[in-house]
Amino acid sequence: MAKATGVTIVGIDVSHLPVPKHHRRNGDLESEDDDSFPPSDSSDIEFGSDTTGKAKGSESPSYGSPTSFKIPKIRHSHLDDTYEEMAGTLLLQKTASQASIANEISAPYEVPQFPIEQLETKLALQRQLSKPNNNKKPPDNRMKEDARSAQYEPSVGIPEEDETDKVDDHDYVPYFQRVSVSGEDTSGVPYDDLAHASKYLVNSLRLRESYMAKSRQSFPNITSRFLSSLDENAVPAHPVTEVQHEDRKTIAEHPFHPPPKGNPWEVEFQPNLGYTLRFEKGVCQVYGNEEAANNQIPNDYPFPGLSEYIRDMKILCYMIADGPLKSFCFKRLSYLFSKYQLHSLLNEVQELTAQKDVPHRDFYNIRKVDTHIHAASCMNQKHLLRFIKKTLKNHGDEHVCLGDDGKSPMSLKQVFQSLKLTAYDLTVDMLDVHCDRNTFHRFDKFNAKYNPIGESRLREVFLKTDNYTGGNFFARIIKEAMADYEESKYQNAELRLSIYGRSRDEWDKLAKWAVTHDVYSDNVRWLIQVPRLYDIYKSKNLIKNFQEILENLFLPIFEATNDPRSHPDIHRFLQYVIGFDSVDDESKPEHPLFDHNAPTPDMWTDKENPPYSYYLYFMYGNLSVLNHFRRERGMNTFVLRPHCGEAGPVQHLVSAYLLAENISHGLLLRKVPVLQYLYYLSQIGIAMSPLSNNSLFLNYNRNPLPEYLARGLVVSLSTDDPLQFHFTKEPLMEEYSIAAQVWKLSACDMCELSRNSVLMSGFPHKVKVKQYWLGPNYTKDGVAGNDISRTNLPDIRVAYRYETLVEELANIFKVVETHPHA
Repeated sequence: MAKATGVTIVGIDVSHLPVPKHHRRNGDLESEDDDSFPPSDSSDIEFGSDTTGKAKGSESPSYGSPTSFKIPKIRHSHLDDTYEEMAGTLLLQKTASQASIANEISAPYEVPQFPIEQLETKLALQRQLSKPNNNKKPPDNRMKEDARSAQYEPSVGIPEEDETDKVDDHDYVPYFQRVSVSGEDTSGVPYDDLAHASKYLVNSLRLRESYMAKSRQSFPNITSRFLSSLDENAVPAHPVTEVQHEDRKTIAEHPFHPPPKGNPWEVEFQPNLGYTLRFEKGVCQVYGNEEAANNQIPNDYPFPGLSEYIRDMKILCYMIADGPLKSFCFKRLSYLFSKYQLHSLLNEVQELTAQKDVPHRDFYNIRKVDTHIHAASCMNQKHLLRFIKKTLKNHGDEHVCLGDDGKSPMSLKQVFQSLKLTAYDLTVDMLDVHCDRNTFHRFDKFNAKYNPIGESRLREVFLKTDNYTGGNFFARIIKEAMADYEESKYQNAELRLSIYGRSRDEWDKLAKWAVTHDVYSDNVRWLIQVPRLYDIYKSKNLIKNFQEILENLFLPIFEATNDPRSHPDIHRFLQYVIGFDSVDDESKPEHPLFDHNAPTPDMWTDKENPPYSYYLYFMYGNLSVLNHFRRERGMNTFVLRPHCGEAGPVQHLVSAYLLAENISHGLLLRKVPVLQYLYYLSQIGIAMSPLSNNSLFLNYNRNPLPEYLARGLVVSLSTDDPLQFHFTKEPLMEEYSIAAQVWKLSACDMCELSRNSVLMSGFPHKVKVKQYWLGPNYTKDGVAGNDISRTNLPDIRVAYRYETLVEELANIFKVVETHPHA
């Protein structure tokens, strides 16, 4: 018969202390004459650890044998004297503070008469008294651990005397109340369903690991180690270079702020390789020379072919509709949510106490990154209004555009005269750039909000990089927004600039705009957003086929990588570009899936727009080849971080699972438990913008962010479009503030969201920006990778997230390891 499954709350253990008869209450379950209790197979609720000495489902140590509601018959032993001495000490202490303890167990509406700190001190003393003597460490080892021993426990058991000098940071995890499930079968589903679900989930994780490795994007270390344990003798076909972990350092040894950068546009120019570049079936191929190109022998830069991608997409689409798998994933997600609620209930005070113990650091002075924000709307509406008035006053005579005849230039004053407006007339209401209830499910009206006063001409003058003035005004207002980030000191942003793919010189113009106007800040990095507008360009005869868009988008970057001096400004600008985004209205009707009969991009000449997954695959394919090429040359690489899951079919999320490192929005994951569980196991970053969603697709109170956070998905808060959705000078803090008020987020929750935003951001690892913000040890797993003096995130929360993820992975991998061919 299988063992019973029970819920174990791992905490204070006093099981080694016998209970004398005169201390038993009248209501105890046993009588003095009972010899023992009969065995039972029922599921018991236990407080303590299991009898094996190890907490099931956790890498944390146990604290001894369990203390159960079933109390065995007490037999006198030599430990009674020890117990009497400890009990006497506690009773004396209780008598001395009887007046203040009167309210300790009080009604919920009564206010305790002593602060939380006294409670913590009292509980710490009780923990110390309840510890067995064999947990005491030798005096010489205690000198090494005096700072951590009060709050941490060894995760690898108690060291022997000859091992006392081998104490390391990641040998310790913090003391906190752990919730785990004991017993052999902890999945909650029949074994056949568990084996069925585990096989599918492990295969899905293998698929993502392969796609991430081939494109040199990131994949979580812990999940990768579980996958490698299944194939110990197998060597990955295309291994990604491992990150060299560093040890934790203090703020004095390793400052919190990176050193200031000199001239940002000084960069090494590598020699020309003379490679041949050719686009074939939508993907740029790199050849060593012309002869290799003629013989169709490209360099070995692997990426999955179109037929392989279509096959994997169909497999995943079948999986998300599989009944037993959906049931299993839904139950696991429900369990994760409930487990977090228990964790928060039991450990919220300890987490708050740990944050209070950190000097200087709080939520306001930890690093936060706005991981989803568009450059054309990074300012609020009042900022834009003041800038337009100031520019009209100081630069009104500058020519800014061509007149209606398309020949004669117009000054800024003439533009406003044609609109019959003066600077005095302008108001925020007249700008009409803020979203309201009329934009809900109306993406067309939302796009129109980018036009100040409803005039596309003003958008071209003030919010474009490629216009009559060379993007002069846009550069100025972007630099003002950058100055606001630098003034706030701890806020950073990843601004999105557009490359449309209509012409080959777009990259040169954009890079020239950035370098010429010195649009740079240490607090800002760039993403390139690619609107999915093939059908519009085709209807205007701007392009012949879909491959032209891909060539205009990627060929200049390949040329700058092959010979940096052929596009010097692009080469300089690319060092601050971190990735690519795919943007447009996801709710547009489309055929979400395509098969092997779909034409390749060079043959796609229809007026119909290609589906979302088609766009995404060919962006991924070119990025994969480009990343191999740039890594070979020692240059920075790029990631794919598309808008995904805001609306439209769920197949968009399937494509992003295979191809993208992170996504923005992800609202539709709430409807697909299989994908949501896979996103959790793969720790895929999700940049969520609740205020943006509230105006466009989903009311704020229905936003799934708090559920995602509770279950352990890697989510961050972002603003999307402050011009349309926010009111204050610090839109990111406004986003955090509203989320904290509506969802009652704790200080620990806010710091976890902030740390997630830094981890999923594209700020560089090589030049050690993240090492300064999070600590040089941030690449390690679990508590060993957290530095509370920089992140203000308690080790308790980090340990809980890591241990829970390990338990979930172990839950599915143990079945596959036992029955690999199930």
